[in-house]
Amino acid sequence: MNHSPRFSLTLETPAANTTDAYNYFTAKAAYETDVADVMIDCQKGNPPFVIVDVRDESTYQQCHIPGAIHITGRQINEKTTAHLDPTTTIITYCWGPACNGATKAAAKLARLGFPVKELLGGIEYWRKEGGPVEGTLGVEAPMYWSI
Repeated sequence: MNHSPRFSLTLETPAANTTDAYNYFTAKAAYETDVADVMIDCQKGNPPFVIVDVRDESTYQQCHIPGAIHITGRQINEKTTAHLDPTTTIITYCWGPACNGATKAAAKLARLGFPVKELLGGIEYWRKEGGPVEGTLGVEAPMYWSI
């Protein structure tokens, strides 16, 4: 029986110590949420957050998460957010994991003083996980951004 250590690509960089890992993952969870958690909260009714679709207006009109409001990410400022409650957490989303629009929008909202989290996977994963959508095209809307 060979007891010599084997090389592992996975463990080439060792796991962090448990304290550092706890701090990292707790901090990470403070910045993001996943589709399942948001979907469950929405299904319960009256979620304790506001969902903001940061894609362009036409794609929002075609297909969005029910109850989501629209503010184009590039247009987030004091004027466009004046109607939002500064004590209510905002959940931002964009197209999907390859889109950083929700990340940039979340940064702008945080700078304006709003508590904010990013929805991992965006509308792509919301739809892939069976989340309801509304809009002029609904489920027939394109799944991905295109030029």
